[in-house]
Amino acid sequence: MRLLLRKNKQKELIKEEKERLNLSFPQLAKRLGIKTGKLYAYYYDNLLMPEEIFNKFDLKNEYKKYIVDKKEENWGKRKGGNISRGSTKKIIFPKDSVELAEFYGIMLGDGNLNVKKAYKIGVYQIRIVGDSRHDKEYLTNYVKPLIEGLFSIKVKISKPKNQNALNLVSTGKRLTEFLENKGFKPGDKIKNQLEIPNWIKKNQKFLKACIGGLYDTDGCAYKLTNQNSYQIAFTNYNITLLKDVRRSLILLGINPSRIIRQRDIVITRKSELRKFLNEIGFHNVKHLNKVKMWNV
Repeated sequence: MRLLLRKNKQKELIKEEKERLNLSFPQLAKRLGIKTGKLYAYYYDNLLMPEEIFNKFDLKNEYKKYIVDKKEENWGKRKGGNISRGSTKKIIFPKDSVELAEFYGIMLGDGNLNVKKAYKIGVYQIRIVGDSRHDKEYLTNYVKPLIEGLFSIKVKISKPKNQNALNLVSTGKRLTEFLENKGFKPGDKIKNQLEIPNWIKKNQKFLKACIGGLYDTDGCAYKLTNQNSYQIAFTNYNITLLKDVRRSLILLGINPSRIIRQRDIVITRKSELRKFLNEIGFHNVKHLNKVKMWNV
């Protein structure tokens, strides 16, 4: 049986259990005996939680009162969002959310939308490329389940031979159409001068998440040589996006440098670094491992 909880209570249960046990999503998923992508699907309310999974939560007794119905296993498993059906690949169309905004930021940073339309056989693909030496944990344990949870799709991981690259790839016409409708144009991001879309800009929580995704992919954190000072930098060759990021940081109360060499923005003052880490922060482990040692 699958449990239908009162609105937002399934997400609240997962969040409270995760925070109470001080676990990451992958760690909590392992504790529950499920894949991380499945846990994300429950967290985003894309799937109703099976009763046997619900019963593994320490907080199950506190949340039993929020169960409003029990559904047969073959009942339509999704609640919330819209679902695409037909000859094309099935996909969940997620509602605007913090998680979708973060994914959009990741795509603006290291992602690409490849669309080649044809009468019978076309190419409809998203690809996110990171460094196999430094981004593997982030891409494998965070970005992959994030995408799978948002859209209820499979994401493949591949490593090209003789390259320090790691690719996350998912295909589907409905997926690429959805992203195009959200403002992400296929092809060359610099030529297209992609920017942060208005549906993100008008919501401060979405904006923080999107900026976080951008910094996880195109950002870096480091200690200045022979100084007791640190910097968080963002590098991108799309001047429109650079201006967008700088304006967004200021709007969020964080004061960065001016755009340097038409490609960089840096944050140096300790007070501003603290604001960034508190208000936006990182999910990419390569950045987290650096900033946790900082005295700011």
